[in-house]
Parts: sequence; structure tokens; C-alpha cells
Amino acid sequence: MKSSRLLPCLLLAGLLPASSFAKVTALVGGRLIDGWGGAPVNNSVVLIDGERISAVGTVDTLPVPAGAEVIDCRGMSVLPGLWDSHVHTMLLGHADYDHWDKTYTARFEKEIMPAAAHQLLVAGVTSAIDLGAPLEASISVRRRIARGEIPGPTLYVSGPFIQHAAYPGTEAFRWGVNGPADGRAKVKQLAAAGVDVIKLIDQDQMTEDEVAAVIDEAHQHHLMVVAHAHRPNEIRVGLKYGVDRFEHTGLATAPEYPADILQLIQERTAKMALGPMYWCPTIEGFFNYEYQTGNPMHIEDTGWQLDVPADIVTDIKASLKHPGWLAYYQITPLRAKTSAAKFAQLQKTGLVLLIGTDSGIPMKFHNQSTWREIDIWVNKLGVDPMTALRAATYWPAVSMKVDQNYGTVSEGKFADIIAVKGDVLRYIDLLQRVDVVIKHGQRYK
Repeated sequence: MKSSRLLPCLLLAGLLPASSFAKVTALVGGRLIDGWGGAPVNNSVVLIDGERISAVGTVDTLPVPAGAEVIDCRGMSVLPGLWDSHVHTMLLGHADYDHWDKTYTARFEKEIMPAAAHQLLVAGVTSAIDLGAPLEASISVRRRIARGEIPGPTLYVSGPFIQHAAYPGTEAFRWGVNGPADGRAKVKQLAAAGVDVIKLIDQDQMTEDEVAAVIDEAHQHHLMVVAHAHRPNEIRVGLKYGVDRFEHTGLATAPEYPADILQLIQERTAKMALGPMYWCPTIEGFFNYEYQTGNPMHIEDTGWQLDVPADIVTDIKASLKHPGWLAYYQITPLRAKTSAAKFAQLQKTGLVLLIGTDSGIPMKFHNQSTWREIDIWVNKLGVDPMTALRAATYWPAVSMKVDQNYGTVSEGKFADIIAVKGDVLRYIDLLQRVDVVIKHGQRYK
């Protein structure tokens, strides 16, 4: 291998797809964490032919074809591209939702959502589930990414939230339900538009007939139903009618989940024929809040400004001038004291927990959110690093029923691969600086 064909070639590619490069690319010499959960493979070789992985082996077992472009991964961890299972590309961390919605909704599709998508991709997120945005904008941005017109992760979108009634001024991305027939009609409209999941919130404020109708209609269209878990009855009614996945740790400052809820979850996880039940805790912000308000260096990180128009950058910074004053977060230090216990309860019920971040909410930026969530799981909550990485690679793909194409570094799957210098199983926070990002065989970083 000639040194001129190694990593320097990668750096010249910048952030744009390397469409003019050799058809076959070889990642050589890295420590491969393939996503299946087994022991890492040292001195690995991963061959990429077009969009897909053509072979996986080691330097001793898998020859690199003549003429292939070689990326030198010695001293690096190589792993599947990350998934973030809960993002909001219509948000960029601004502190005031009312101001943001009134000022920028018309700019979501062309400016804000593409910027968020690009930031996620260069952070190593090659797949993301966007849970709440205007319908047409969601479909448009997903389509433009899929066509290669703009850079971003493979997006799975819900379009608007479904709930009892839209909050004033949010009708573009929140749809209220007035009776079971209306609930079914709205799900049919979303399904016809091509959404990937249905997002249900405030379901404890809906009638049970409405909840049942929404979930049943979604399942008839083979759509997963993702629901908020902020309040006990949101969880109870969701479990009763077949919600597939819950979001957030929830229950405010309560020290634990009620016993009946834990029993209901365990009854559901025991039903093997239904497959796994999923939960996305979005827990990182509770543990990092006090540190970040006292040391707001992340607000000055220029990574979250990528592709964001200057006037919006200025507005976001102004909204975060006093990060410790944000009303949105005043209860957060109290929630941090009980969140670890609730996370542990969820673990014990047999749920499959997924890495998701709520990225885009106040002070949570797309270029930082995913690695921070993984870091908290490992370094604060005691999750095994391999388990945490599978919650950000393998299991999200399974949950979306796309694991035949995504989630592991395996022959035949799409070449969604990242690499970082060092051993991420020993130092998980190395993920904050992803060195190589490949999505569908194209290098973006």
C-alpha cells in the first residue's frame, strides 16, 4: 500500500461525497466493533464496493483488491454508523420555543432542517429518527437526503405529533384528534404521505377510543407507534393499546415508576411473539445540565453553526446568554437525582433501551447530542460500552425493521461506517471527535 493512498486522501475529501474516488474502498488495520456484540476484530479489513460492504475480514485473511483505495485505520476503532433514535431537525437549540416557531417555521424546510441533518452526519450519525416536524418539510428533507442533494443521515420521520389538541401556534407540526374517526383519518393521511413512524403524545388526555383507533390504524399501515412517557397514565394507556416504543424517562422528580407500570411493562416484554419492546430514555441532559450551565463552552462550539444562517446563529446565542436562567430546565437538577434509579428500573424490566437524545431542544445541539448520551450511559449509569454502542447501532435498525441493510458492519449491508482514533470501548467519549464518516459508501468526513 502506498502512503499517498492512505488517510491524507481522506482528508482532501472534506465534507462532500467522494463520488469520483475508486469504486472499491478498503478500510484496513482498524479494530472492528461490528455491532453484533462479539469480541472486536483486530487488524480488520472492510471492503466497500459502491454503496455496500462486499467483504469483512482481517489483514491475514482478506486481500485488498488491486486498485482499491485504501484508508489506513491503524490505531482506530471502526464501527457501524451511529443512530440517534430521537431528534428534532426543526430545532437548533434555541431557548424560546414560542419565538422559534413564530419566527422560523417558514425556514424549516430549506435552511434549518438541512443544517441539522448535516451536523448529525458529520458527528457520525448516519441514521436518525426525526420525531416531530411539519409533514411536507419532513418528507422533502428525507427525500433530498436520499437523493444525495443534501448531506444528512438516512432519515425516518414521523411528521406531526398526534395529540388531544395542538398547542396554540404549533398547528404546523402538531395535529389534534377529535374522536376515533378523526384519529384514524389523520393516521391515514400521514401514512399516505409516507411517514415511517407515528408519534403520539399526551395520550392520557385523549379518550381511550381515540388512542385505540390511532394505534390500530398505524399498525394496519405497518407503522411503529412511538409515544411520550412523561406521566404515569401516558404509559398505562399506551401499554394498554399497544404502543411499540416509549420516549423519555419521564415522571418529573418522582423517585421511581409505580409498581403497576413496571408489572405492565414486564408482562409486555414477556410476550416473545410480539418481539422486543423499546424505550428511548433521552437522559443525558439531566446529568450534564449543571456542568454545562456553569461551563457553557459548548455554546461557543462552532460545530452547531454548520450551515446555519448568521442571523439564526446570532438569535440562538442571544437566547442562551444566561443558560442557567432557562425556565425549561429549572427542575432538571432535581430530576437528575432520581433519573438513574428510573433508568435502572427500566433496564430490569427486559426492555430494549435505545440511544436517542431529543436533539435540538434548548441548549442541545445536533453535533454534540449523540456522543454525550452514549457517554452518560457508560460513565454515569454503568452501562457496558458494547451494550451502549449496540443501542446506537444494531437495535435501532432492528426496531425500524431495516436490520437487513443497517446496524452492523456485515457483508451485503449498506456501508454506513465510522472510525475514531483510539479505543472507544475503553474511552467512549472519543466519539465526540469522529474521524471518518462513510454513509452508503460515500465519505463525508
